[in-house]
Amino acid sequence: MLFLKNQIIRYLNVMGIIQELQPNHNSCADPCETLIHPPFDTSAEKLRYNKAYNHCHRKDGVSMSLPASEGVKDGRNIKWGAEIPREHYCDQPYVVVAEGGHWVCVLTTGRGVEGEQGQHVVSAISYDQGRTWSELTDIEPADGPEASWVMPLLVPGGRIYAFYTYNKDNLREMKADFEHIQKRVDTLGFLMFKYSDDGGISWSEQRYHVPIREMQIDRDNPYGGAVQYFWGVGKPIVHEGAVYMGLAKVGRFGDGFMATSEGIFLKSANILTESDPARIKWETLPEGESGIRAPLGKVADEHNLVGLSDGSLYCTYRTVEGHNGQAYSRDGGHTWTAPEYAEYQRFGRKIKHPRAANFVRKFSNGKFILWFHNHGKDNRATPSLAYRDRNPAWLCGGIERNGYIEWSQPEIVLFDDDPAVRISYPDFIEDGGRYFITETQKTVARVHEIDPQLLEAMWNQHENNSAAARGLALELAGPNLAGAFAEMPPLPALREGGGFAVDAWIYPAAGDAGSMLLDTRGKDGKGVAISMTERWTLRITLNDGRSEAAWESDAGIISPNAWLHAAIIVDGGPNMITFVINGQLCDGGAERQFGWGRFSPYMLDVNGGEKALVGPDWKGIIGKLRVYDRYLLTSEAVGNYRAGL
Repeated sequence: MLFLKNQIIRYLNVMGIIQELQPNHNSCADPCETLIHPPFDTSAEKLRYNKAYNHCHRKDGVSMSLPASEGVKDGRNIKWGAEIPREHYCDQPYVVVAEGGHWVCVLTTGRGVEGEQGQHVVSAISYDQGRTWSELTDIEPADGPEASWVMPLLVPGGRIYAFYTYNKDNLREMKADFEHIQKRVDTLGFLMFKYSDDGGISWSEQRYHVPIREMQIDRDNPYGGAVQYFWGVGKPIVHEGAVYMGLAKVGRFGDGFMATSEGIFLKSANILTESDPARIKWETLPEGESGIRAPLGKVADEHNLVGLSDGSLYCTYRTVEGHNGQAYSRDGGHTWTAPEYAEYQRFGRKIKHPRAANFVRKFSNGKFILWFHNHGKDNRATPSLAYRDRNPAWLCGGIERNGYIEWSQPEIVLFDDDPAVRISYPDFIEDGGRYFITETQKTVARVHEIDPQLLEAMWNQHENNSAAARGLALELAGPNLAGAFAEMPPLPALREGGGFAVDAWIYPAAGDAGSMLLDTRGKDGKGVAISMTERWTLRITLNDGRSEAAWESDAGIISPNAWLHAAIIVDGGPNMITFVINGQLCDGGAERQFGWGRFSPYMLDVNGGEKALVGPDWKGIIGKLRVYDRYLLTSEAVGNYRAGL
């Protein structure tokens, strides 16, 4: 009875009948203050509501994504997000902001694990920007054929479409290379959609078919194209009056599940204006017999795209080659540039990424973000291994320049305390000047608010030429600091989430391989040591008197007899060490899968002796040295570099 009453209230609210009670997120500092209080059938129902309300109003000092102050919980840790309802397995929690101002989230869920029978698509509604949610509503029921990978679209007039892969013929097994995956039937069938005209409260009884043009990869599958293998994660976008959404066609299921795949886009030129679902027209792009493929291998998955101001389209997708792919279209998606790895700048360094969702989104300010995982290894021979290491999640900020997107150096946006947890399939919501990310670990999905200052720092990174001042605990400058002593400031405890950074301008001489740049250690070895290794990498060693950790910068980027800026960032949130050398975050280069390293979450403080030795055996020049008692953003390290000596 309570649920029915709540649904009536939501319906009246969406239809504008009780619009005066609708929360105004643009003017309300705390959206929970304007929650519509539902009627209570019993005191138990009221108690459950109050518990949800109190959770919404917790006063635990959770921060966003900028460096946290001491005693403030790190908002990058996914455990502080608000959970989205699910049955057990949950994937692709995608959100649209409905015309009534509330959020409608669609997701794939099931009581078993991914791919088990009973997997279906559902929706939920939030009136407080994701803090609390309604009960789940079936878009497709759990006792029907598998329905998976749902993607929403809001069109003018308020209608919400939900597109999904549907095992319409209710096949109970498929032809695959290995017996253990033959029972998985959630990535085949037909692309279908339903719609909601009441703001996501209910969904049409009838489902509608979106035709997907047959290509060579379909005819090459074990059914000769009679059954199509595909799925989609490319949330639909509106571009120049048309709608585009991304899908991946699969040619064969085998090692790594999708053994061969390539990307396509479905385009509708009339869905934004056509009210009759049966009259919506669809076009499969690109033209021809093949989709967008990987540069070298056979796997190209999960294509998604954005529009540029000049009318072009930009697409990114995952591979098993250690990099995400990218392509541009200058003719509305009909043709695309040749497959290539994504790059930070045109003809610049390639972005590293495993076989995981890498999504691009455009915000109302015309700028972009890219979600990825900032490491990579060529796994063409072992494609199943490429699914690993989706923690932490990183973002790049993108700006348009001369018809291309230029990406900033990346920032950590979300992490989990357990490195094995995989964070993926995000959506990005812009609502009332605030930014949010949804994500899933496959059994828990959450919403996180992101501080706009983090995004602005990335978007402005290309022009930032100011040195960071907040948290600056020590600054030394002079003609040559080599051989100097300095009183070392106290550093926060890493186990409690604290961090620090060391930032220096140096001119190493040819004889400085093996020399010490900074040594704060006491007689017991506790402290921090930074040295130049024999192979011309910078190495930091952390010692808390109980354990020791060390990490190095990438090889091949430091040379003697040249000025060098280095920022070494020790972050006690995700327990990671990063190096930013001459304004570029180390990504492992050609030698390593990872450019960032982890240290033990149990490491305490690394405060050593009272005096720090600066370059005790350094033969070159140390022109400037800064120590911060907090971790720096990558963007701040770039700013320190651009500020110059």
